[in-house]
Parts: sequence; C-alpha cells; structure tokens
Amino acid sequence: MERTLNKAAVDIGTNSTRLLVVTPEGEAGRWQTVTGLGRGLSEKGLADESMARTVAALERYGELIAKWGVTAGRAVATSAVRDAANREVFLDRAEHALGFRPETIGGEEEARLSFSGAIGELSDPGNCMVVDIGGGSTEFVWRNREGIVQGVSLQLGSVRMTESVLGDRPPPRSQLQAAFAQAAEALGEVSLPLRSRVVGVAGTWTSLAAIGLRLEAYDRRRVHHSAITAAQMAILLAELAKLTIPETAAIPSLDPARAPVLLAGAVIAHESLRRLACTEALISESDLLDGVILTL
Repeated sequence: MERTLNKAAVDIGTNSTRLLVVTPEGEAGRWQTVTGLGRGLSEKGLADESMARTVAALERYGELIAKWGVTAGRAVATSAVRDAANREVFLDRAEHALGFRPETIGGEEEARLSFSGAIGELSDPGNCMVVDIGGGSTEFVWRNREGIVQGVSLQLGSVRMTESVLGDRPPPRSQLQAAFAQAAEALGEVSLPLRSRVVGVAGTWTSLAAIGLRLEAYDRRRVHHSAITAAQMAILLAELAKLTIPETAAIPSLDPARAPVLLAGAVIAHESLRRLACTEALISESDLLDGVILTL
C-alpha cells in the first residue's frame, strides 16, 4: 500500500458526519453517520450531547484513517460549527479524535467544493446549478459566463427549519405553511440565475431519490445520476407530511436517523426547484467530500 498517496476527506455537517478515503486505485470507502451536531444549537453553542455523538463518529473515522495509512487528509466543518460560540472547544475534541484539526469553512467555499465534486463526472456542467441542502444551510453554486464559479449560501437547512417551525409529526397545516414561508422568504432574498439543470447533492436529495425509486434498501449506484421531477417531489412531500417520525424512519431505503429532518429537507428541495423554474433535479452522490479530495 502506497501510504503517501492515500487521501482522506471528512465533512462535519450540521446533521451528518462523513468520511471518504481514496487510494491510487480509486475510492476505498465512503462512510456516513447521522450525528445531528446542530441539534440544540443555542446562543451558548453546540449542545454537549450533539458534540459527543459527533466526536464518537470522528474517533471511528480516525481509526479508519490510520488503518488506510492516510497521510494527506483534510476535514471541513460547516454551518453548525460556523455558528457556534463554543466552536474551538469542539474543534479541539475533533482534532484529538481525527489526528488533524478540522477547518471551519464559509458558505461560499462550501458551495465551491460541492460544485467541483458534483460536476466531476458530468459531460456538460456549464449550465448546471448545484443545490446542496444541509442541516444548517443550503448552498447554490454555478459557473457564470466567464467560467468563474459563484455561490450563495442561505441560512436555510433541514435541522434549522425542523427546530424552528416543524416541531410536530405529522405537522398541522400552520406549521407546514410556516415552513414553506420560511423557504420562500430565504430564496426570495437572493438573486439566482436560471439554469437548465439542477444537480442535487447531499443526504436530503439522495434520500428523497431513493424513496422516489421505491427501493427496498438504499443503493448508491441506483441513486447516483437518477432524476426526480418537480411533480414527484410534490407527491413525496405530501406523503411525508402525513407520517409520524417512527413511520418515516420505517421507510426501507431511509437511514432512520434522518427521519426527524427529512420533511424540512423536502420542503427546501421543492421550493428550490420552484424558485429555479426547473422541472427536475439530477441526483449526484458526488459532492463536497469529492471536492475536498480534489484539493489534496
């Protein structure tokens, strides 16, 4: 094994913590844990329980990184850590778990990394809008006419929306209306160019695609580069809005830990397609992690 050539990327998100290891032969493995780092985020910072769950996942990832003999690694922390008053406390613990210190990146850099990862396999990425729905923020990123990558990061995410307006399952009409209003308000405050293709990345999009495909178990190969139409999204959203959290968790292809925030993610996905006037989204399993690997 060529130790000097093995690379690792870690994404510490508001809802999920992920690891990608690549070798000269290709992808060695991709791991994901729903840790809910942003749950309970307050003015005091990240909640102790949320940090403990995430650090436990990072400890497992540190062991995998050591096992693969990784010598080039980069970890990035996004919305929840950006917003946390106690971020340095968390980063100290994360560094001890991983063996190297994570970077807290801004929304625009997060968008650029997601874009470079998502378009890597596309033959014609020029007219794409990459939409990355996270737990604490949503990024929109595209190439302008000069070929320069531009991005917008909104304080609109599945965990943030769930905790602010979608507290019940199934939600009463007033809560669902408040969720749509929150998404519409955030999307209405930014200027976004229209593109012929939306590329959806990260767990909300991939989970919705797997459910739309009616998979009996999650299958990354079938989800990657599948498509979900705006009409299908509306149907899925209506179905999810009728379910309790345990009923959502019982969906065969869904990671049960994602059940509490999936409805909010579906609202954001639905409103993103509407705002961008796109009739469907191409789903990509390549995303920020792949973009981070490209920087190593």
